[in-house]
Amino acid sequence: MPLAPSRLSRRALLGGLVSLAAATALPPLGALAQRPEPLAREVPAIGERLPLVGLGSWITFNVGDDPVLLEECTAVMAQFFAMGGRMIDSSPMYGSSQATIGHGLGELDALDRVYAADKIWTSRPGNGPAQVEASRRHWGVPRFDLLQVHNLVAWEANLTTLLEMKAAGEVRHVGITTSHGRRHDTIEHIMRDAPLDFVQLTYNVVDREAERRLLPLAKEKGIGVIVNRPFRQGRLTERLAGEPLPEWAAEIGAGSWAQFILKFIISHPAVSCAIPATTRVDHVRENLAAASAPLPDDALRRRMADYVRAL
Repeated sequence: MPLAPSRLSRRALLGGLVSLAAATALPPLGALAQRPEPLAREVPAIGERLPLVGLGSWITFNVGDDPVLLEECTAVMAQFFAMGGRMIDSSPMYGSSQATIGHGLGELDALDRVYAADKIWTSRPGNGPAQVEASRRHWGVPRFDLLQVHNLVAWEANLTTLLEMKAAGEVRHVGITTSHGRRHDTIEHIMRDAPLDFVQLTYNVVDREAERRLLPLAKEKGIGVIVNRPFRQGRLTERLAGEPLPEWAAEIGAGSWAQFILKFIISHPAVSCAIPATTRVDHVRENLAAASAPLPDDALRRRMADYVRAL
């Protein structure tokens, strides 16, 4: 089970949004900084539009029952919803992240705002329904919008479970996930043969393997694409931090490397939502602001990738 990283510096950065002396004194959603609604794209498989930037919870929301850290995460969620964000993604693998999300949804009275995405993660498929029910209780939602087979663990049996749950109205949408560019052959096989609503995979300006087969196939079949690890868990933005952002990044409204990377990802027509994880309210604002016009066209996307490759 992953351990919660240190948050000492993050507490200082959250500043006035969270009172360390009164953890429940969060400002109402309407009082937080708001911007125009983020760009959204229709997912043909579900017939709905989703904002192009969501919120992940791997590591960042694994804070246990620490009251200060819980309220920091709630502040992140408050800003996310205030700016029009919808999809939050988690997993039983992510320690206490599910309970942290449930805490935030309860404090913010935000069940009607969230597109709740979670996963089955068990090598014993018979345990799948019980695991889903435990996850649902952690979140406090009546049902999940999306359940996914996490990293293809026992995927045939677990996907069967999810499809049966969907048929029974116990979950709205189903999908599968992979990360780090792994098992694309298997992912392609499942995408071709199974009635998926979503696939989740790794894609960014340097990890572009998905462009060869998976993204075109998703576009062809109308399957939604959720992008994980957009910043390589922060390593990509850290590597680029000392490099100059090209002047022409202003043409697409990218004022930081994070926005540059996110705009590259979400401008691909097959991508439905990128899910960066963060503990910082200012990073939520930065990330959601990337889901704004203009987005790069194909020529500029190639220029963006070439520029980063040359650094």
